[in-house]
Amino acid sequence: MAKKIKEALRILTALGLPRAQLNARSAICLLALCNLKPRTAWENASAPLVGITPIMEFAAVHYMDKPYAPNTRETIRRQTMHQFCDAGIALYNPDDPGRAVNSPKAVYQISPEALSLVRSFNGRQWQRSLTDFLDRNASLASKYAKPRKLAGIPVRIGDSQTIRLSPGAHSELIRGIVEQFAPRFAPGSTLIYAGDTGDKRGFLDSTALAALNVKLDSHGKMPDVVIHDTARDWLLLCEAVTSHGPVDAKRHEELKRLFSAARPGLVFVTAFPTRKNMAKYLGDIAWETDVWSADAPDHLIHFNGERFLGPYA
Repeated sequence: MAKKIKEALRILTALGLPRAQLNARSAICLLALCNLKPRTAWENASAPLVGITPIMEFAAVHYMDKPYAPNTRETIRRQTMHQFCDAGIALYNPDDPGRAVNSPKAVYQISPEALSLVRSFNGRQWQRSLTDFLDRNASLASKYAKPRKLAGIPVRIGDSQTIRLSPGAHSELIRGIVEQFAPRFAPGSTLIYAGDTGDKRGFLDSTALAALNVKLDSHGKMPDVVIHDTARDWLLLCEAVTSHGPVDAKRHEELKRLFSAARPGLVFVTAFPTRKNMAKYLGDIAWETDVWSADAPDHLIHFNGERFLGPYA
């Protein structure tokens, strides 16, 4: 193992990262964040903006015999960079905190405090810098998470509660479902669940879900939004379509199985940001489901069946 990788591992170990992050992958990610090549001194570390692909390319050029496989992107993002951000080592989209979570332009940067720390490695100030960094570790993580949170999409729940979802078109459409669709077509309804591209669970009322006799399979994929129409005792299962497909026949069956134990009747809704976007999926939408478009919020399209917006036996 290259000397620089071993030294980066010593830094990560000193910072107390979990064992799952104490490996060559994470060490190389730290080196890429600092733009540290094998012969570059730690005191010359810098702070470029780098995405996952540039990190992989940096690794291939300077520290690996062969490049990472393309499917390693998610491993690096989920098993190293997430933890670096949580520890205050790295910043996520510092140039644009409002950038969508799944944007191909997403970038990372070493935090100023972590940069100062690594520059002191092997020097007389290393131990003092390490102690200072560890003392501030929790506050650093919350400090750098705040701009991201403030840039999130606010979604009103009832009269008194607001949640924030990760920035992006998908969250904007989820907000439309909660704030525009539900009051028009299920007045007085209650939000049970709203997903988030960032943490996958933006809002969940588990007590209400249990009261409706819904027992979720941990392997089942939740719809983007679940709304309880209390007046008619319906569960509206809504999919927000910005990049993935609508409630097609396959997804229709998946959702029926996932909510098979639910007491209320099930209603399936696909939401689109625009009718133009909807046109691309017309051939895929399942019968006996409903379609709503955010650019025409007062209208609903029903795909055949014996009733308009309602559950089927």
